[in-house]
Amino acid sequence: MAFNDAMSYGDYLHLEDILAHQHPLTDAHDEMLFVIQHQTSELWMKLAIHELVAAREALRSGDTAQMFKMLARVSRIFEQLNSAWDVLRTMTPADYTRFREALGPSSGLQSYQYRTIEYILGNRNPNMLKPHEHLPEVRKALSDELARPSFYDEVVRLLFRTVDGHEDHVPAPRLDAPHEAVPEIRERWKTVYDNTEEYWTLYELGEKLVDLEDYFRRWRFNHVTTVERVIGFKRGTGGTSGVQYLRQMLSVELFPELWHLRGEL
Repeated sequence: MAFNDAMSYGDYLHLEDILAHQHPLTDAHDEMLFVIQHQTSELWMKLAIHELVAAREALRSGDTAQMFKMLARVSRIFEQLNSAWDVLRTMTPADYTRFREALGPSSGLQSYQYRTIEYILGNRNPNMLKPHEHLPEVRKALSDELARPSFYDEVVRLLFRTVDGHEDHVPAPRLDAPHEAVPEIRERWKTVYDNTEEYWTLYELGEKLVDLEDYFRRWRFNHVTTVERVIGFKRGTGGTSGVQYLRQMLSVELFPELWHLRGEL
């Protein structure tokens, strides 16, 4: 039972450091909930980035088994992120009002890890670099991510290479703009879904991506409903229109071809 000279649970996890970084700015009871909910969400996003970066490398190297495992894990991570909204929704508008002014202009809009996840998956809006101008290292990391093909770009290369037998007609990646539906990509996915036994690996990959985006969309929807429940239609702390802005984000599609072809099957 003595851990003077051995690795302990707290030592391994650096619990003293982690648990020392919750600093509410007011005496409002619910501010601790607000802080911990967002801190834990950032930890889950750190893991999501870790998995997505590795999944992209696994895809490039042809290790599809590892890639599938990592994508499944990212979906489960977003399931955890979705559950976090259930806890935050126990906070009432009156509770939030007690400490909202202390937040100043800080906002989830400034989460560079969330921005990284969007950029990796293909929702690439260079204008969203602006909230990170005050952090040069963060801005550079996001800019570097924009210079790389997204995960979905790599998927599309595999799709064309497998269905066509070559990559001569792969659409050029849109490194500096959100991915929009491309008819040629939908046609290849249609071929896969019409011939699932022949293209089983691609078919399984397509469904993994739909599963991931399903959880991602639920996360966005839960964000909207939580914000509307707590602050109504007030402006967001970061200067956005609040609920209206978040509702616009619900229309963003990460892998549009995989959703659009479903009506054709």
